[in-house]
Amino acid sequence: MSSSEAPQPLLSRPRGALKGTLTVPGDKSISHRALMFGALALGETTVEGLLEGEDVLRTAQAMRQLGATVERLGEGSWRLQGRGVGGLCEPDDVLDMGNSGTGARLLMGLLATHPFTSVLTGDASLRKRPMARVTVPLSHFGATFTGRSGGRLPLAVTGTATPVPQTYELPVASAQVKSAVLLAGLNTPGITTVIEPEATRDHSELMLRAFGADLTVSVRDDGARVITLVGQPELTGRAVKVPGDPSSAAFPVVAALIVPGSHIVVRNVGMNPLRTGLFTTLLEMGADLKLVNEREEAGEPVADLEVRYSALKGVTVPPERAPSMIDEYPILSVAAACASGETRMVGLAELRVKESDRLAAMADGLKACGADTDVAENDTLVVRGTGQPPRGGAMIPVNLDHRIGMSYLVLGMTTAEAVGIDDASAIATSFPGFADMMIELGADIHGA
Repeated sequence: MSSSEAPQPLLSRPRGALKGTLTVPGDKSISHRALMFGALALGETTVEGLLEGEDVLRTAQAMRQLGATVERLGEGSWRLQGRGVGGLCEPDDVLDMGNSGTGARLLMGLLATHPFTSVLTGDASLRKRPMARVTVPLSHFGATFTGRSGGRLPLAVTGTATPVPQTYELPVASAQVKSAVLLAGLNTPGITTVIEPEATRDHSELMLRAFGADLTVSVRDDGARVITLVGQPELTGRAVKVPGDPSSAAFPVVAALIVPGSHIVVRNVGMNPLRTGLFTTLLEMGADLKLVNEREEAGEPVADLEVRYSALKGVTVPPERAPSMIDEYPILSVAAACASGETRMVGLAELRVKESDRLAAMADGLKACGADTDVAENDTLVVRGTGQPPRGGAMIPVNLDHRIGMSYLVLGMTTAEAVGIDDASAIATSFPGFADMMIELGADIHGA
């Protein structure tokens, strides 16, 4: 369901313990990259387990518009015939990325070093999000960007025919900016280098190597990571198996931890160490969370997660953990509201420029549900739990933010009064079928 269609209000209320086994949708970050790298590779790329949420489907359509052959063979099963590095062609129409910030920012990197003009747009939420953090480094390659203030969409991208390799040090840790610069460097002669102050998710680096790029990673004495890419490689199509998205697994995991008597298993979850900050934090809070059947698939560590209801306690989450769990703070704040003691989540400025201002959305929504929470200096979210769930009883505006919507539906599974969200349509961007899957485990979620 598109986030541009009629609102879909939902109510969530307690019904009892959650029980069962489930598989969450494929990893969104890996799915986007599999489609993009497959479109740039020579020969055939097959993808199994692709997330078929709206965000990723927008990327698939963009790759078609840029000349790649992209076919859906069955549920989660896709095949691409790529055009080679530098082989994308000028699209006939606007590239509409819907709600996908990842898709839009990575696509700008690809387009920056292809010598034609494209226009990118998105839904109301995406058009509000700042893009200058990407357009500024990409302009150094020689690309030009014409858009609204702050580089916001709609945005015209005119790629350069004579790109200049760059060495770019990220001012703040951002996997999207890092990946956009690397993608621009693919079609640039010479060596492009990205220096990141803190490690962020490294799916781009792992997958570029898997497709045949000459890419190296080193660590400086100050802990910064230096990623070096040799431009204009010949990427070769390959088979990609996408693991379950840890950011999606976060919602049933936290639900099982806070609903008394629950015991679930989430299968096939990607456990890339640069994505598992939430699980580390939950373990510190006392979660009964076990990794079983640990293995490696397509270069990524994978495991099944066995989760039981737990009496959680408050902790302080250090700012350096943020890159490994930036999308999970909304659902962590729900866990914190049900824990005993104070939880402090430090250094969350990045949450203000996500699909919505997630910092404000969680602070305001939790207060409306009766939780003791506020935002302290330096963008720190403080939640003071009593060891019991807050009362609930609020209808939460989600502002087209899928993770805010799912977080409050999880909270409603354990509060005394039902919790509603004003529009569930955006959930399809990352977790199609979320409500139905949770209902199968024992949740009570229905139309408001």
